[in-house]
Amino acid sequence: MAIENLITEHIDIWTSAVQTKSTSGRGNSKKLELYGVKKLRELILELAVRGKLVPQDPNDEPASVLLERIAKEKAQLVKEKKIKKPKPLPKILTDEVNFSLPPSWQWTHFSNILDFSGGGQPPKSYFSEEKKEGFVQLIQIRDLGPNPQPVYIPREKASKFCTENDVMVGRYGASVGKVFWGKDGAYNVALIKIHNDFNAYTPNFIHLLLRSPLGQSLFGGISRSAQDGFSKKDIEHKLIPYLSIAEQHRIVDKVDELMTLCDQLEQQTEASIEAHQVLVTTLLDTLTNSADADELIQNWARISEHFDTLFTTEESIDQLKQTILQLAVMGKLVPQDPSDEPAAELLKRIAEEKAQLVKEKKIKKQKALPPISEDEKPFELPSGWEWCRLDDVVDIQSGITKGRKLAGRELKTIPYLSVANVQRGYLILNNVKEIDLPIDELEKYSVEDGDLLITEGGDWDKVGRTAIWRSELPYMAHQNHVFKARPFLKEQSEAWLEMYLNGPFSRKYFAGSSKQTTNLASINKTQLRSCLIAVPPRDEKKEISDRVQELIGMCDLLLEGIRASLQTQLQLTDLIVDQAVEP
Repeated sequence: MAIENLITEHIDIWTSAVQTKSTSGRGNSKKLELYGVKKLRELILELAVRGKLVPQDPNDEPASVLLERIAKEKAQLVKEKKIKKPKPLPKILTDEVNFSLPPSWQWTHFSNILDFSGGGQPPKSYFSEEKKEGFVQLIQIRDLGPNPQPVYIPREKASKFCTENDVMVGRYGASVGKVFWGKDGAYNVALIKIHNDFNAYTPNFIHLLLRSPLGQSLFGGISRSAQDGFSKKDIEHKLIPYLSIAEQHRIVDKVDELMTLCDQLEQQTEASIEAHQVLVTTLLDTLTNSADADELIQNWARISEHFDTLFTTEESIDQLKQTILQLAVMGKLVPQDPSDEPAAELLKRIAEEKAQLVKEKKIKKQKALPPISEDEKPFELPSGWEWCRLDDVVDIQSGITKGRKLAGRELKTIPYLSVANVQRGYLILNNVKEIDLPIDELEKYSVEDGDLLITEGGDWDKVGRTAIWRSELPYMAHQNHVFKARPFLKEQSEAWLEMYLNGPFSRKYFAGSSKQTTNLASINKTQLRSCLIAVPPRDEKKEISDRVQELIGMCDLLLEGIRASLQTQLQLTDLIVDQAVEP
């Protein structure tokens, strides 16, 4: 099948195979990988170096003749002592060859026709951020990416030079095997420059060949440290295909044409995804802007008619979940009942209980927080609801600080919860560590069934993550980066508090209140105490929780279907690629 037909007949596969990549950092932004288009690009390069992209021309000079010519030229240079005599390489065996080449092509060892040299690394004392007379740029891997940070060195201190026509390859760490076009200047030790001294390939074909799966395999499977990278000895014996210069030009032209088509597919797919996300956001906003539960029912009915076209991605399901939580904490998810006990009554009982605990010296009296101002309130509450601060309804305690002096104290080894154990709405308990804790501090630092565990910080998504401890284990402690919040009364519903703290308004509050250093953030105890909580009437609280559980369950079912469908798309993509490159 011609490559154009392969693209057009499976265009729905190439454009629908999309993966979501979660990345750490501010806002925990999610990026999409267009897996189908990525695999299509790889397929084009793979077919190119296998001789399956363009038809062969019988008038082209065979590779065997060209290789003989190069061998004679090498022998003459050795005779003239211009180059050293190369070590003989072993004969190419049939089982070394991964696939068959066209009749006019030929396998050859890398060192028969190509070579490379590593760069130099002058002392940093010669570096200048400004280009001066007699200075050249020292090309580093970072300068070949989207965010170059050029430095310059005196020309006489540079040992290896490159131009924009040179093909460069990363030699160390995460950049091993990455292929770049060079720049005018010198290059450092993290890069190698490919030498094409016998003009066996066009520069564009070298660039294409090394980026292909076959070319990338040259640099894979090599045992290396971060210091020495790969050497010539690692590469010289590896096999590469050789073909006429005329066919190289035809292949490069075809690859450029097809990559342009991939660019168009990519742009169209990204535009479609963006338009879909805007549509989902706009329609979900109509839900959160509903005046009350009755209007919400009407808006929900309109959206539910288009569920099959709206909620088709993991991101749209995540948006739907966040909208459900937002509606829940705003009091728009279920209708209000005038006969329900108002939240003010519960808050009155909590205040009495808190005062009694202070009187009995079971908790410490905290410094009073300022009254809640109108500017602080993120939205207007329904009738019967009340605003309070988290400190009004829970006793917040910090956890164990490691590294304290414990000599001479009677200790007990117990498990303890860290930030890694506390996720948003659930706990991960398969990697719980242990700590030695003085016997007289067991009660102070242990958690009880119904306690809220709230993370102090870490990267942006770790600030204020909240989960409920549900267990009656004799002892489980919590570290100092995990706050423990214990409700004053059992009737408060820790499930409601967890839902609210993990909802959009608290997350926004924690993000705005956090102490920030680079990609890390944290909240202190005072900021946590000050967090606003919307408290609904007693019975409505349970109705909301039940409704949220039902709707989130529906979202999870949709998500399972989406993931199964996506997995099918990815498998189909891989299958098409595998079939296309079969001999």
